[in-house]
Amino acid sequence: MEFKEKLLSSYLAFEEGLDLSDSVHKTRAKALKIFEEKGFPTKKDEAWKYTSLASLISQDYSLFPKSEATIELKDVRKYFLYDTDTYKVIFIDGVYSPFLSNTTHDGLDVCLMSAALIKPKYRKLINAYFNKMAPQDDSLTALNTSYAKEGAFIYIPKSTVAEKPIEIIHFSSGNENALWLQPRNLIVVDQNAQVQIIERHQSLKEHPVVTNSVSEIYLHKDSFLDYYKLQNDLPSASLIDSTYIHQEKNSHASVHTFSLGGKLIRNNLNYFHKGEHALSTLKGVTILEGKQHVDHSTLVHHAQPNCESHQDYKSIFSNRSEGVFNGKILVDKIAQKTNAFQQNNNILIDDNATVNTKPQLEIFADDVKCSHGCTIGQLNEEVLFYMRSRGIPEKEAKALMTYAFANNVLDSVQLPSLKKRINQQIANKLGVNLGFEL
Repeated sequence: MEFKEKLLSSYLAFEEGLDLSDSVHKTRAKALKIFEEKGFPTKKDEAWKYTSLASLISQDYSLFPKSEATIELKDVRKYFLYDTDTYKVIFIDGVYSPFLSNTTHDGLDVCLMSAALIKPKYRKLINAYFNKMAPQDDSLTALNTSYAKEGAFIYIPKSTVAEKPIEIIHFSSGNENALWLQPRNLIVVDQNAQVQIIERHQSLKEHPVVTNSVSEIYLHKDSFLDYYKLQNDLPSASLIDSTYIHQEKNSHASVHTFSLGGKLIRNNLNYFHKGEHALSTLKGVTILEGKQHVDHSTLVHHAQPNCESHQDYKSIFSNRSEGVFNGKILVDKIAQKTNAFQQNNNILIDDNATVNTKPQLEIFADDVKCSHGCTIGQLNEEVLFYMRSRGIPEKEAKALMTYAFANNVLDSVQLPSLKKRINQQIANKLGVNLGFEL
């Protein structure tokens, strides 16, 4: 049986076991029909021209864990921001782990999607936000919607500042031969509210695991979101991450994506400006080697005037790794006074690595300030020679140049403990100890 057929045939049994409202049942059933009609994307689709899922979907994955995995804190503590007090929503093989988590309903809601989908007190929020922003023509998002059950549900009420960052971590234990996970996150930041969120998907053992994750994020007037995606998984793990962000007037959404490891990573990051003076920040650092593949696909839809967006993605590829950047800025006719910037810079350490980059502007307004650009090159040999002539070994010199290349992205990380962690991870990827922090 092909994997698509397994997904379709497993749906009825999965759906019958859930106590959901009629509207959610209908939403899920409609989404399944979309996936049935469209199937998995292929390289014939323009948006997936350089990324193939064929090798992933040729395997037979378990959709639900056969047994509940137990993980000790000491075994996974290194993946937490253990030097920072945080709320935590932790999952093991798609199942919530109360032992590792630290949720709350005290002034804000940091809890489970499964609870929000069935509890009457959340029904108004679910009816207002669940699957209201996700596109109807995206088959992988539709697949996630049809199986949406578990993930993080976060609601920050009006004029509330989350006193602690929130960590969302999905662990894969390796107990299954192959596992397909489909977490769903819903995040609502009400008027004049603020929150910081860190999201991570982490395998604990080498085994085929694919995570098809979808996050819907709603930012109301004057709200602020500081979001970090840490992608440093094992070479056997793949991630398809689709994030949709709705911004109202004067809101600011900042998303940093650090792609440092994984077999195949596809990041779909979509912003929709629904109010004036919205500000969007998209930054990323990618360092890959071997046969790893990353695909950053971004969209900023400027649908209101006087809004800004700033994109800056830095990538470093070596060996036979592959990179794709497909960034689009769409400016509607009404969106006058838009200020949009997009930049993608890439370094190829050797001749075996490849990158395909396509920044795009689609502008229907005439009073705008929009720019885009991309570069693909290698480390500057003259600078490298100069550093070596001053007694710096070649490996350390290349590492210093790499750090300098990514520094402007790291500068905007607002959590000191997280910034320190990312600096260390990048140093580990480069195989050096620089002896200082950026």
